[in-house]
Amino acid sequence: MNSDTPVADQTDHPGEPVAVVAAGAIPWRIKKGALEVLLIHRPRYDDWSWPKGKIDDGETVPECAVREVREEIGLEATLGIPLPPIHYHVNAGLKVVHYWAMRVNGEQLRPDGKEVDSVMWCAPDRAAKYLSNPSDVAPLEYLEKAHTRGELDTWPLVLVRHAKAKPRSSWTKAEGDRPLAATGKRQAVAVQRLLQGWKPQRVVTSPWVRCVATIAPYAKASKAKVKLVEALTEHNHERSPKKTAAAVEALFDKQVPVALCTHRPALPTVLKQLGRHMGDDLRSRLPGADPYLSPGEVIVCHVARGSERKVVSVEQFKPFDD
Repeated sequence: MNSDTPVADQTDHPGEPVAVVAAGAIPWRIKKGALEVLLIHRPRYDDWSWPKGKIDDGETVPECAVREVREEIGLEATLGIPLPPIHYHVNAGLKVVHYWAMRVNGEQLRPDGKEVDSVMWCAPDRAAKYLSNPSDVAPLEYLEKAHTRGELDTWPLVLVRHAKAKPRSSWTKAEGDRPLAATGKRQAVAVQRLLQGWKPQRVVTSPWVRCVATIAPYAKASKAKVKLVEALTEHNHERSPKKTAAAVEALFDKQVPVALCTHRPALPTVLKQLGRHMGDDLRSRLPGADPYLSPGEVIVCHVARGSERKVVSVEQFKPFDD
């Protein structure tokens, strides 16, 4: 959610249940100093739109967006800032489409030929004239304004609460060795799938077993660099919250996609430190009450490149629960 982005906004459809959920992205690039966006042509409907599609069973909305872009135009890219979702009616009822910005850095596009038979790069004002669905203009306008504000080119900082662990009451050995429960192991796999939407190159985690096990599936699949930080454990946070806050602040140093995995007791300190880098409106949307995040739940902050560590969007996702 951005400071002025309606999240699942149904202002025009108050109280109406959503019948169809879909997700997609607006691919963008900078060419000769100018912003361009990518339109797709769908022969089935003979229309111009953005790559998108309906969510599959067991899939989160970000996963859907990445998959649909890959399937329709062959683009392997990561999600940027969230854009305003749109709502319109289809035969089944009210449909919502969630959109993200998606930067294209020279990757080759391969339209599938069946769902998409043509693509076109163009300036935002020209794209607005081509779009067949008037609702599709809203996320485009937000993307263009974000570019003007210097908040379109971003990198993700992802906060992960470790997945569900075995109960403290049933564990008699060292607290740092308490492992994930069976549900937690399934959550860790779901976290791995979700993180693919942003592909953090670095993972910074508490060295305790339940945190390491939560990010292990992602680290193994992505070959991300993992750093164990003692300041992120429960015990060290209790001794010195300032060191925990410093570990969070250090995530901003390299300006590359990063994920941090820690424990519930450390979350207030982590969230407070992240909040120092955002405006009042975004800060007010951070979780403010215990337990802050559910096991395996994540918060995605996007940080404007070249800025003074400014967080320009915040999203929250729960990848798995049973």
